[in-house]
Amino acid sequence: MADPGDAFRLDRRGMRAAFERASASYESAARLQAQVAAELEQRVDAFGFAPRVVLDLGCGTGRATRALHSRYRGALVIGLDIAPGMLREARRHQRLWRRFARVCGDALRLPLQDASVDLVFSSLMLQWCEPLDAALAEVRRVLRPDGFFAFSTFGPDTLHELRSAWAEADDFNHVNAFHDLHEVGDALVRAGLTEPVLDVDAIEVGYPDTLTLMRELKALGAHNVTAGRPRSLGGRTRLKRMSDAYEALRHDARLPATFEVIYGACWGAAGRRAAPAIGGVARIAPGSIGRAGRP
Repeated sequence: MADPGDAFRLDRRGMRAAFERASASYESAARLQAQVAAELEQRVDAFGFAPRVVLDLGCGTGRATRALHSRYRGALVIGLDIAPGMLREARRHQRLWRRFARVCGDALRLPLQDASVDLVFSSLMLQWCEPLDAALAEVRRVLRPDGFFAFSTFGPDTLHELRSAWAEADDFNHVNAFHDLHEVGDALVRAGLTEPVLDVDAIEVGYPDTLTLMRELKALGAHNVTAGRPRSLGGRTRLKRMSDAYEALRHDARLPATFEVIYGACWGAAGRRAAPAIGGVARIAPGSIGRAGRP
């Protein structure tokens, strides 16, 4: 019998293609993403770091990368993303004489040397990593032993309204599955990262209708990329059933969409043995990356 969890397995190739297609529209739709990144930046600011190398892991169009570059003026700041199109868009946030590096790479196989990064910053990217343990092992590997990892990721209550409404229409899964706070914390410990601290916030965003919500998710590249998603158009009947079910939740003339955001912070391996190397990946020293580098 197939594992029911297989239906929620991420199609990584499909995910990369979705973000590639969304690269031009992402910034105009990324209101929530900008809000969460700004909150994470403030949390990191409180530590007063002076890092030499900063990695923005899953940098998207580079808005947070630019903020990190402005904040840590003496550091090499690297924006890394799986989608080349996102990195092309990130050029818009470059300054003529002060450029951050842009690297195309996968969070599960980071093309960086062991213990080469002082600060890993990752906002709303880990939810796209499967298995999560592999991504966190890579974070530990590239972090210096006394390095710092700050991140945000979506929790399981994210888009629960949309998930429930679709459940009234068919038996497919239309919303990605997300790890809860305890699962993320356990994964950090398994990775050997130290002194993890996590908290959770729920952000409710209002939409005039379900079509606007789904269009925004598509513009972000954040629509359903699980193995159990429907492979054909939903059809007007199913879409209407879903919309009617969602309408029961309308209040203040808006349809609510909840985004559960988990914020986390932890330190590097503190001298513990580094995560095992992954074969077939050429790794480079951050210092060898040109600050005006292209993906």
